[in-house]
Amino acid sequence: MTTVEPASLESLHVLYQDDDYIVVDKHWDIRIDSKMWYEKNTVQAQLRHHFPHLADPDTYYGFRFCHQLDFSTSGALCVALNKAAAGRAYRCFKDRTVTKAYLALVRGSVNEEIRTLDFSIGKNSTTGCENPKPCQTELTVLEYGTYDGDPVTKVLLQPLTGRTHQLRVHCSAMGHPIVGDFTYSLGEDDAPYRMMLHAHLLHLPLEPQPLFVFAGDPFLPTVDRKWVPQCTIRTLEATVEALLERKVEEEKEKREEEEREKREREERRKERRGHKFEEESEEQRRPCQEWLSEWAGD
Repeated sequence: MTTVEPASLESLHVLYQDDDYIVVDKHWDIRIDSKMWYEKNTVQAQLRHHFPHLADPDTYYGFRFCHQLDFSTSGALCVALNKAAAGRAYRCFKDRTVTKAYLALVRGSVNEEIRTLDFSIGKNSTTGCENPKPCQTELTVLEYGTYDGDPVTKVLLQPLTGRTHQLRVHCSAMGHPIVGDFTYSLGEDDAPYRMMLHAHLLHLPLEPQPLFVFAGDPFLPTVDRKWVPQCTIRTLEATVEALLERKVEEEKEKREEEEREKREREERRKERRGHKFEEESEEQRRPCQEWLSEWAGD
């Protein structure tokens, strides 16, 4: 959804819909849901407005959101339309089999074109970082350019873990905060009309049919003239294709490893059964031999 206009109840862009799921292109300045009476514009309200017949009265918000996006983050957001579908999606997220990729404009020129960001994230407190947990993000540089005259880099970010604000924290930690991220720029980056972070790709390996959705690219000069690309390192299409090919290869290796482990377990079970059978046969053979000896003597 390439627009600089603020969100409204009408501005819901549906990317995908079937009997179990709706995937929307979430606007960049809207909450997913809210219990506050003054929050009139939410994704939940948009869905009720456009699809009142699909709202589930057994849920508080009427719709089951399979994952979260920050208020200022746009892009692909999956909504389950029934409890069973929500359960299937939940297992994908729990087992970390979901593939997600985000587009971002970050401040400055990122020198290392492909890198893994590995910074632990915990709760911020007066005593420091509480309960930090390891998390990783794959970063790939797409383009160099300027935003409103300042140097920026367009990147593709793939979260390998799922911590709160992970991408924003990781970009800030490496010294290249996301353009328009007021929170992680210590309140300094407040000039852009939005935070430049967008959920571009979402893939859930559901059975029998995977859910696979693209949410376009909102960071284009035709949308925002302040963004001026100057040097293309690699195209978005080629980068995403390589990411998906790598994902397929990883899943293939994982299946092969699981099959190998399954065969090894089966072989160990057969060996144990064979040993047990031999031991029992020996025990059964001894009284039989004694009986045969007595019979021969008679």
